[in-house]
Amino acid sequence: MGVNGKALVWAINGVCGLSIFFFGYDQGMMGGVNQAPDYINTMGLGYMVTGAGGKVTAVVTNSTKQGGIVAAYYLGTLIGCMLGGWVGDKLGRKKTVLFGCAWIVIGAPLQASAQGSTWMVCARIVNGIGTGALNAIVPVWSAETSGHTSRGFFIALEFTLNIFGVVVAYWLEYGLSYIGNGDTAVRWRLPIAFQLVPLVALAFSVTLLPESPRWLLKTGRREEALAILGRLRSDDGEINEEAQQEFDEIDLAIKLDGGEDPSYVSMFFKSSGKLHMSRRTQLAIWIQILQEWGGIAAITIYQPIIFQLAGFDAQTSGWVSGVNTITYMFSTLICVFTLDRFGRRALLFWGGGVQAFALVMAGVFVYLLRVHPEKTPQFGGAAAFMVFLYTATFGATWLTVPWIYPAEIWPVNARAKGNAWGVVGWSIGNGWCTLLIPIMFANLKESALYIFGACNIVAIIAVYLFYPETANRTLEEIDFLFLSESPFVWHAEAEYRRCKAEMPAMLNEAKGTTQHNEIKRKMSP
Repeated sequence: MGVNGKALVWAINGVCGLSIFFFGYDQGMMGGVNQAPDYINTMGLGYMVTGAGGKVTAVVTNSTKQGGIVAAYYLGTLIGCMLGGWVGDKLGRKKTVLFGCAWIVIGAPLQASAQGSTWMVCARIVNGIGTGALNAIVPVWSAETSGHTSRGFFIALEFTLNIFGVVVAYWLEYGLSYIGNGDTAVRWRLPIAFQLVPLVALAFSVTLLPESPRWLLKTGRREEALAILGRLRSDDGEINEEAQQEFDEIDLAIKLDGGEDPSYVSMFFKSSGKLHMSRRTQLAIWIQILQEWGGIAAITIYQPIIFQLAGFDAQTSGWVSGVNTITYMFSTLICVFTLDRFGRRALLFWGGGVQAFALVMAGVFVYLLRVHPEKTPQFGGAAAFMVFLYTATFGATWLTVPWIYPAEIWPVNARAKGNAWGVVGWSIGNGWCTLLIPIMFANLKESALYIFGACNIVAIIAVYLFYPETANRTLEEIDFLFLSESPFVWHAEAEYRRCKAEMPAMLNEAKGTTQHNEIKRKMSP
């Protein structure tokens, strides 16, 4: 592709956005599929009932099996992210995107043609492997090619597309529910097959774009890395001072970190000297688990019940939920314009506080609805508002940060595997919630919302203590934050300031050594 400068950065992130759109669509799709009577009948999850006007609905009699089919996807993402991280560090970011697409091109048709639950489970695992690989590598490719002052902007914009994918899935399935009596196979098979559209576009587009210069430099392809940095940082594609400076910093960081790729086991259990790999691994895993236990899955599952308690009939509740997804999508634009300006920590702080408030108050109003049904308009409207407030706040804050943070905190020789550890956390958190939330609501009712509200307070404390700021710092400078022997943020910042002050001297020394070796090489017979 013959574009350079900002246009090339936008092109790369646009292609990354296709992957993140697919991810959102793929997640949102199963919500409608699980309501399709023909799907429930085909998978042996329950039976169909014909109501007034011939409209067919379904009664689920095996919710455990239904949840298991959904959860199988997260087993696939768990496997896929580990494979994707390994392939990403060995073969490059672009080839890993194609690797993930190949799995999904197999898995999506298998899902769309499934004739039973065993078939569906296997197909969802295959699909999940591809999605896990994409989720492990796409944020890394985006972060490694974007400038340090715009990394957050681009990944936040990509997650606007993520929620747009959820919106497309919801309204496509909502429309298909009106075909026939609502019991057609197309109601669930077409939405599953539709995910191939963005996937084919992604696979084609990625071949037109350059590889990550950081990965190229790590593998010794220095001239190619410098040439791509020139294309990324200048409109004429020439190597300017900014590109050369970034090249030198990456080169120095690779030398300081060591060139050997760490294994997943060593990253989890070993500190690796001053690099503190195991600390970074825990941060990457737990920020994703904290995101899921912040209540987004609970609200997604429970919001139709809240809307029905608020006095909406099933049809009205359906389109109100759809409007909420649109509000959710637009709220992500707040993150686009604040993530780099105010930093990752500030968004997590205020987001966690508002989410805790919204969850607790939603629980309070649902309780009051049950106790005082005569005040349904007042308490029902307030509970519905809290659902909207929660999802809008989550979209503006906690949706995006846990996806960019694990892609930022690693040295280049471990970044793909490191981000894969973040996807492991997401898979664990999501799978855990998928299995436990129905049980929690069945036994605790609205009181379950108080637990998720408390989890947000725990998340704020964890971020304050252990998660240093990464905004507006180069990926190489972020390394300095983890050289401290202490895990606490204030010690990390002190170490960062010390290393930052010493960096010019280290760069000059590295340049002198490089020039000396080059002269020696030329003079040798």
